[in-house]
Formats: sequence, structure tokens, C-alpha cells
Amino acid sequence: MHITDSHAHLYSEQFKTDRDAALDRAIAAGVRTIVMPNIDHSSIDAMLALEARAPEVCFAMMGLHPCSVGKNFEKQLYEVEEWLGRRPFAAVGEAGLDLYWDKTLFAEQQEALRIQLRLAKQFNLPIVLHTREAHAETVALVKEAQDGTLRGVFHCFSGSKEEAEEVIALGFKLGIGGVATFKNGGADKALPDIGLEHLLLETDCPYLAPVPYRGKRNEPAYLPLVLHRVATLLGETPEHVAEATTRNAFELFGLG
Repeated sequence: MHITDSHAHLYSEQFKTDRDAALDRAIAAGVRTIVMPNIDHSSIDAMLALEARAPEVCFAMMGLHPCSVGKNFEKQLYEVEEWLGRRPFAAVGEAGLDLYWDKTLFAEQQEALRIQLRLAKQFNLPIVLHTREAHAETVALVKEAQDGTLRGVFHCFSGSKEEAEEVIALGFKLGIGGVATFKNGGADKALPDIGLEHLLLETDCPYLAPVPYRGKRNEPAYLPLVLHRVATLLGETPEHVAEATTRNAFELFGLG
């Protein structure tokens, strides 16, 4: 099987001691494509270095994470725009809204997302959206920007069936990760009626490891656990889910 991890921070410091081994484990597990979201200016060098070491497996995005949005966010977004004009990237991201950790800079987060939605359209790239306790607010900004050309994925989706349908109606995919394996993760209610054409698989490593590794460092080699959970929920074979979600990722991100 060829499985695609559509959202993995494999360049993270948490893989400093075994990054190459983690990449080997991923490939051995069938995860042969890994798409890497950027966080902010501090993560660019490590992300691009990993992409250069494994160019047939690892593909970089370029964006500013909502939790990295500060008072100087416009300066960081100038750098994002410069990078987008300098070389190809798989997507703008990860961008979005996060009301879980801190609400004090929410206006700045919203403006940073508006700018990155514009950049996605300007460079004809998908946008990868992080949304935590801010689904309605994120949907509102995407609706505001949607002109028929905007596309992307709500990564780490763990919402309701109604929220899933809202995302799909916007022309976006759902990124399904380790939360789908959690007992009260909600995937059993949201996913069974959702077509495979709307789904991507992801780890969001080193975060949100699937059961039975919950609470430990996540890595791309664990993605088959998510794959099998999604296959069970949809009544499909793992092979079919792997093929469909990889095809979705390659089409969305312009890979291959």
C-alpha cells in the first residue's frame, strides 16, 4: 500500500535523535509520502533540510501557524510571501484560528488567516487550516474568501457530521488523524456517511498519537492505525482507503 501522511511535523525537535530512523519506519509501514506544514520563521530551515534529504517522500508547505501569530505577524507573513514566490510548495499552511490556548490576539489571528487565504488564491495553492475551538469562526472567514478557486483541508478534523458537511460544502477536504481512534473521538458519528473523496489521512506528528500510543510521541509509521480505523468506520478495505486518500492528497497538493 502507498499511504500518504498529509500533515506531519517530522522536522520537529522531538525527532532530533532519530529523524532518519523515523523516516525509515514510515516507509517500511507503507507511508511513502509525507506533507509537512510550516509553523513560523523558526521552523523553515529544518523543514526544508528534511525535504532536501528525502525529496521523493517529503514535501513542504509554507505558512504561519495561528499559535505563532504575535504583534509582528505581518513581518512573518512578508517572509511567507517571499518564500512562496521563490520556489514551489505543496500548500499554504498551516494557517487558521486557535482559541484553545490564548484569545488575546484573536483579531491578529483572523487578519493573518485572511492574508494567507489571499496568498493561497494568489499562488493557486491549497491552504491547510488549523482550527481549535474556532470552527464557526474559521468557516466564516473561508466563506468570505471563497470565490470558487479556494481549496484546501481542515486538518485534524474531529467535529460533528454537520460540521463535516459544512467543510465539504466549502470545497475543502477533512484531515483525519489519531483522534479518530480515540474512544470518544467522535469519528464513529461523523465519518460513516462521508465519502472517501473528501478525506485525507494524517498524523500531525509528534502530536495526537493514535491508540495504543495515545499520550506518546506520534510518528508517520503509526498512520496505518488511523487508516484501519477509517476503513472500519466506512466499511471499506484498508487498501481502498489508502489508494483513495493518497489520490486525494496528490490531487490537492499537486504531487507526483
